Amino acid sequence: MNEEMKSLQKNETWELVECPPGKKPVGCRWIYTVKYKADGSIELFKARLVVKGYTQTYGIDYTETFAPVTKINTVRVLLSLAANLDWPLQQFDVKNAFLHGELSEEVYMDLPPGCMVSEKQCQKVCKLKKSLYGLKQSLRAWFGRFTKSMRAFGYRQSNSDHTLFLKKQHGKITTLIIYVDDMVVTGNDPEEIKALQNYLSIEFEMKDLDLLQETGMSGCQPVNTPIEEVDDRRSTSGYFTFVGDNLVTWKSKKQNVVARSSAEAEFKGMALGLCEALWLRLLLQDLGYLSSQPIRLFCDNKAACDIAHNPVQHDRTKHVEVDRFFIKEKLDDKIMELLKI
Repeated sequence: MNEEMKSLQKNETWELVECPPGKKPVGCRWIYTVKYKADGSIELFKARLVVKGYTQTYGIDYTETFAPVTKINTVRVLLSLAANLDWPLQQFDVKNAFLHGELSEEVYMDLPPGCMVSEKQCQKVCKLKKSLYGLKQSLRAWFGRFTKSMRAFGYRQSNSDHTLFLKKQHGKITTLIIYVDDMVVTGNDPEEIKALQNYLSIEFEMKDLDLLQETGMSGCQPVNTPIEEVDDRRSTSGYFTFVGDNLVTWKSKKQNVVARSSAEAEFKGMALGLCEALWLRLLLQDLGYLSSQPIRLFCDNKAACDIAHNPVQHDRTKHVEVDRFFIKEKLDDKIMELLKI
């Protein structure tokens, strides 16, 4: 608790003020957890001050709460590029990340239990200047603070994924992707990676987790799921995409309606796969590794390939014209090529 209070005071998280008329302070409490090592032994005891965010009122002490979340597909693409191009991968963690977020709303909080203050200040409340764990807007405030710092250091956000930050200079690129308070840095500019690490250490209290390690799932034992499959005659659309020789994204989803033919079912799968491939194309363009070759889309249904290449009207496919025109437009623009396998 003492270490947490010192961290809060060092960060200037709040100031003691008289509670304004009409304002109701939110409560807070201490949360105690035990962190264990991989072998089961105790690593440390943790105490964290958490705000009772469920007592907040929308429009009074918070408004917007949205903050972007990293797409796992973006992480896979970065790992694929790092593997193919022999880029180093560094992982960092921000200590008490939410405490760095700057609040734009007026939020008042009761004095924390066990807080040592003078007798004159016992009736005062804490006016929060920085966010705390438990606040509804804490994640948004932290991400806004981090984005501001990254932009000040010359990085820009990718249009394909707002949690991906890029910096290109002297023909080299450095990328950082962040998930809440964990981040991965990679690229082909070692000097810039080192400079970024030093800059973030000054801006925030960081933990360098060094090179990424394996997840330890190689020895897992897959088992069958004991659930009976319901036969509702609906097809399952699926696709998987490669960047180079590496599988980076995949998805399967049962279609909402029953397809009247296998060609119709394939059209829906082709459209879903093409949407994913177009997004990957934009992401690789941001990273500066866009190929001049068209996207190669493979399909195992000859009828679907023939209809996509030729503007033929069919009674059995006229209700999927939107998908057909979408695919045909990309074929005509030479953005993709459709191949039968």
